[in-house]
Amino acid sequence: MNINLKDLEKQFHADGYRLGMKAVEAGNSKNSLYSAVKKLHQMVDNLVDSFLEFAEKQNQKPACKKGCHWCCHQPVFALEYELDYLRDFISENFDFSTQNQIAARAGKKNKTLEKLSGESLLNSKFPCPLLDNGTCLAYLARPVACRIYLSANLETCLKFYHNPEDKNSFPALLELPMRLGRMLNEGFKAALKANGFKVEEFRIEEKLG
Repeated sequence: MNINLKDLEKQFHADGYRLGMKAVEAGNSKNSLYSAVKKLHQMVDNLVDSFLEFAEKQNQKPACKKGCHWCCHQPVFALEYELDYLRDFISENFDFSTQNQIAARAGKKNKTLEKLSGESLLNSKFPCPLLDNGTCLAYLARPVACRIYLSANLETCLKFYHNPEDKNSFPALLELPMRLGRMLNEGFKAALKANGFKVEEFRIEEKLG
């Protein structure tokens, strides 16, 4: 039986909502929330892995691979609980020197981007403060937005990187994992908001600077 995309989105939103409710019911603590965010990331990764396995069987393997970092130069927006989790991960896993380097890069990028808005902001190209020699320093704690950003064609990423002002140029992103991953996160957010949590969206560098 075929399931349409809208039904899948509702299912994944419900799964995210249930996970968010478990975090709420576990108590209003940093540990319970971060544990739930980690589980959310695992659910998104499982979704992506299942999709990649299917895509490979259809000879439609995504262009993304380790060391490819063209998407790591554009603004990444994430919800506050993800960025708090990311900041905690950095604090727990890196020495003060590395933490200070990340904070300095984040501050520099934020100072540049806070002057921009609209298309100028969205099309800007500056390296993520976590990008180091082509890899993400905090890959295990990266936000959902990074996890579901999968390209079907490397050339479209390169074109968007080099010519962001071209309105006909944009990455050929894989729609299914992006939409379903977003629904998981939206469901999680909805559960928190329904229980009085303040949930806002920020650019990564706004919280790491």
